[in-house]
Amino acid sequence: MSQHNTNPAFAGGGILIEAAELHIVSLPLITPFVISNQTLTDKTFPLLVLKGAGIEGIAEAVMDETPDYLEETIPAAMAFLRDVLLPRIVGKRFTSPYELEPILAPWRGNRMAKAVVEMAFWDLWSKSLGLPLKAALGGVRDAVDVGVSIGIGSVEVTLERVAEAQAAGYKRTKLKIAKGHDVAVLDAVRARYPDIKLTVDANTDYGLEDLALLRRFDEFDLDYIEQPLAFDDIHDHAQVQATLKTAVCLDESIRNAGDTRKALEMRAARVINIKVGRVGGFAAARAIHDVSAAFGAPVWCGGMLEAGIGRAHNIHLATLANFTKPGDTSSASRYFKRDIVNEPLEAANGEMPVPNNGAGIGVTLDRDYMKTVTSHYEMIRP
Repeated sequence: MSQHNTNPAFAGGGILIEAAELHIVSLPLITPFVISNQTLTDKTFPLLVLKGAGIEGIAEAVMDETPDYLEETIPAAMAFLRDVLLPRIVGKRFTSPYELEPILAPWRGNRMAKAVVEMAFWDLWSKSLGLPLKAALGGVRDAVDVGVSIGIGSVEVTLERVAEAQAAGYKRTKLKIAKGHDVAVLDAVRARYPDIKLTVDANTDYGLEDLALLRRFDEFDLDYIEQPLAFDDIHDHAQVQATLKTAVCLDESIRNAGDTRKALEMRAARVINIKVGRVGGFAAARAIHDVSAAFGAPVWCGGMLEAGIGRAHNIHLATLANFTKPGDTSSASRYFKRDIVNEPLEAANGEMPVPNNGAGIGVTLDRDYMKTVTSHYEMIRP
């Protein structure tokens, strides 16, 4: 569809946002997902649909119900979206996603809420142009390399899960770790799988007082150790990176391109995890991607246990050139018995095809099923 379409919603230039739907969806997880600071038994998330020009742009938000990953929460985000952000875009016209920036930028923080608005418009905009989202973003691949993220469990359970991942051909295995659940499990996994690409994610559970313990991780030939220290720290990670041979990867600490520059200049990390929801949307994600590339630092696409809409957004993002490490967008069937999209998002031999059922994110909502897992719905109009 051309941007100069005769549809009245395009009259006057740009796309008129005619309405927005807000849902809260909760999908049960097949297996509880355990990390250092929480155990998830289901994935609950806001889902936003922007309507305009006879098209729908859809995105998932990634904040949790409580502030256990970062500061944002679902109740606060719903209020911010309903009362502040969406009233400023519904009834307005936009010719590109970048025109949202003056509306989103004045509000401090709340990057996950801003991201869901911006991402939904990217989907709407790319659909209006008849383009897959990856083309609108500047992606270069038709499939992306993916790995698995294995939650905290006993050594025996962890070995079983690693065996399943290897049998499925995943190209990287990430183990969630915490103090008291680290060296023993790494010993066991490396003894059985000496050659696999292995990483660990500490989810902020360590401190500088644990440097001697963190040094032991160099014994296990890890590709990187992710976010060992506090969620808001860059400075002390530089001391960790100077001490370790293993690369440090930053996740929670990186909120924007400025954080990325500072972290790489300080040598606080050698790898960057980009989660589009964490950083405020695709514009910020692309800027972080470009800054990392300028420093020669590879990036990869992290995951937040997204359902099919969020997973599709992540896959399209991961087609950009500097996403050279396998991401977290593994098969949806590892997490959910049934997804909220009609198209299966399944990896084969460690590669996830870019979804391509039409323009935009390339997947469609299974609205009949989604109604059964939706606890809240509202429509915002001008």
